[in-house]
Amino acid sequence: MFGTTDITTRQRDIADLVQSDGFASVEELARRFGVTTQTIRRDLTRLCRRGVLRRTHGGVEPPAQSGNLHYARRQILNLAAKRAIAEAVAEEVADGAALAFSIGTTPEIVMQALVRHRNLRIFTNNLHVAFAASQCASFEVTIAGGRLRHGDSDILGEDTRRFFSSYKVDIGIFGVAGVDADGTLLDFHEAEVAARQAILANCRQAFLVLDASKFGRPAHVRGGNITDVAAVVCDRPPPETLARRLSRAGTRVILRAGTS
Repeated sequence: MFGTTDITTRQRDIADLVQSDGFASVEELARRFGVTTQTIRRDLTRLCRRGVLRRTHGGVEPPAQSGNLHYARRQILNLAAKRAIAEAVAEEVADGAALAFSIGTTPEIVMQALVRHRNLRIFTNNLHVAFAASQCASFEVTIAGGRLRHGDSDILGEDTRRFFSSYKVDIGIFGVAGVDADGTLLDFHEAEVAARQAILANCRQAFLVLDASKFGRPAHVRGGNITDVAAVVCDRPPPETLARRLSRAGTRVILRAGTS
């Protein structure tokens, strides 16, 4: 399985740069990173083989997108920001807490940041989260049953909604595909929204974890508003209009900038 540990920092930064700019040439990347074009070509070969980038005339670009990005690609994009967000959330979690985790790469990285905690109770439909939590002997891990969704390694559907509705947890942790200009939370599938809403309804406080690339990112299934949560944890401030909405709603904004 492709993860966050089998690529270099430079390769991760290349992926972020191309995702942001839409295209980069081999020569431009070599100049930017101070390495030879041969080194850059090896980096690009590795990233292209994993579907993170694709070659085009004179350089590389993001793969054609239909729906959400592949999980392996999302695991490395904006990774520094996601790790910073995860550390900020970990500081909010007490030993012995009960937590519900939804799908997505940022919740997975939050779980990885909690390994120094003790006696956490984890409830999730995200097998990446469950695996990370299972490495901690003092954690109690409960997972939803049902059909596994390939690629994302998560479980969705009515049984998952009932699963989260069976528990009352201290903290719910979830991400979204995008946040519209009016604060509407967006995802790509109705079942993703249903699972997230079930966590929100059955936690004492909800943490929305997202890097700033999610603001304005389009997706077509609506589900709740950014002001519904207790805290938004992000690497950069939300757009001004959303910041005012959050302030009026009394929603905390926890900022933690990522560093490469």
